[in-house]
Amino acid sequence: MSNANDLTITFSVDQTPEQAFDAINDVASWWSGDVEGSTTALGDEYSYHVPDLHYSAFRITEFEPPRRVAWLVTDSYLAFTEDHEEWTGTTVVFDVGEVGGRTQVTFTHVGISPEVECYDVCSTAWSDYITRSLRARIESGSGLPGAFSGKEFVEDARERGAAARLSPPT
Repeated sequence: MSNANDLTITFSVDQTPEQAFDAINDVASWWSGDVEGSTTALGDEYSYHVPDLHYSAFRITEFEPPRRVAWLVTDSYLAFTEDHEEWTGTTVVFDVGEVGGRTQVTFTHVGISPEVECYDVCSTAWSDYITRSLRARIESGSGLPGAFSGKEFVEDARERGAAARLSPPT
C-alpha cells in the first residue's frame, strides 16, 4: 500500500498505453546493469545486478496489461547504504492510463520515502531512468540503459538528491 511520501514520478507521452506498458516490461532496454529472468507475466521473477553496487531480485505481483505492473523486491543488496537490504520488501509499481488524450505513466517505489537512507540517491537515479531512459524507450523504441550507472553516478545522484532537498521549489 503506497502513501504520499513514497517516491513517485509521473510523465506523459503521445504513444498508446500498450506501447508504454510493453516498454516498461522490457526492463533491460531502459535500466542499466544485468537483467536476468522473465519480466512479462504475473509471477515472473528476475534480477537486476550492477557488480559491486546494486543487486535486486523481483517477483511480478501484479500484471494487468496495459494498466499496471508491480514488482516486489524479494532480495536486495545496495553497496551505498548502511542497511544493504534496504529495498527488500519494497514494491516498484507502474500505473499507465490515458489522461487528456495522452498516455500517463506513474512510477511509485513503495517503501522508499525521504526517511529512508537511499532516498537521495534512489530518487535521483530513478528520476533519470524513468524520465529519460524509459521515456525515450517508449517514445523512440530505444532507451538509454548505459547512461546512468557506476559508482560515479551514485555519488553524483547522492549530491544532486541532497541539493534538491535543500533547495526550495521554484
